[in-house]
Amino acid sequence: MTAQPLYFDCDTGIDDSMALAYLLASPEIEIAGIGTVSGNVNSTQAARNTLALTQLAGRATIPVAVGAADPQAGTYGGSVPHIHGHNGIGDITVPDSAQSAVAQDAADMIIELARTHRGKLRLLTTGPLTNVAEALRREPELPSLVQDITIMGGAAQQSGNVTPVAEANIHNDPEAAAEVLAAPWDITLVPLDVTLAHTLEEADRRRLLDSGRPLPVALGEMMDLYYDFYLETFGRRCCAVHDPLAAAIAVGGVVPTLAPSVDVVVDATQGPGRGQTICDLRGQFLNYPPQKGAHCRVVLKAGPDSAAHLVERLLTL
Repeated sequence: MTAQPLYFDCDTGIDDSMALAYLLASPEIEIAGIGTVSGNVNSTQAARNTLALTQLAGRATIPVAVGAADPQAGTYGGSVPHIHGHNGIGDITVPDSAQSAVAQDAADMIIELARTHRGKLRLLTTGPLTNVAEALRREPELPSLVQDITIMGGAAQQSGNVTPVAEANIHNDPEAAAEVLAAPWDITLVPLDVTLAHTLEEADRRRLLDSGRPLPVALGEMMDLYYDFYLETFGRRCCAVHDPLAAAIAVGGVVPTLAPSVDVVVDATQGPGRGQTICDLRGQFLNYPPQKGAHCRVVLKAGPDSAAHLVERLLTL
């Protein structure tokens, strides 16, 4: 099996770290490059985290590019230390990498990789879509150069986690999200509807801690803070699997069981709907009404063993 090239765009917090580890453990793909964006932490700190974690996994040669510091409209609103810690990785200490970020920015990295791996590059995003939107602006033909894009973000029928309707990645840059979701490429959207339905439990965290493997142990340590945050959501120490589930779906390790292809638009207005992903889910009922040309597959359900699969793969690192 030939590994497919994949570009990973992230705002490296705790669940991005889990997604990164999953990708590093996946023989189906080869990480061709990683770009960072401001979200859970600023894009510079996200790059520092990413470089440190890839070094911890013995994969320090993967190029990492610092991306956008601010969203398209306005300025970066700051990190979320109560969720991801002040450093984005649960305030645990991981040695800084001996490698530095590459000179090019994330948008240029996307374009260069798309041209190098024409028609074969896959994109996975687990943060705001600022870098991808900027790459689209610089290279309008980008959708025809890549195979597909998987986006962790949005909410279809589920309520938002930042506002009543908006999920964080989309809400942090609605203008960018609107451009990316309107572009003519094959999109898989992995929203809160499915990521909140799957959890990692304390027993899963303990398995990572007991593995004796550097990166899984680090994940287990940083998840301690993440579990504290989710205590009010789930009533127990566990966490949703937002970014790692998107990674598993992008790679093919987890196969969606309900994922209609429908029209999706993003509300980029300044009203109460800002950041909402408006998914025309009428199209899942025998194509009523017909949605010719719908190119966004919205994942609503995935197999019940998804979390177990994630842990098993992480333990192979």
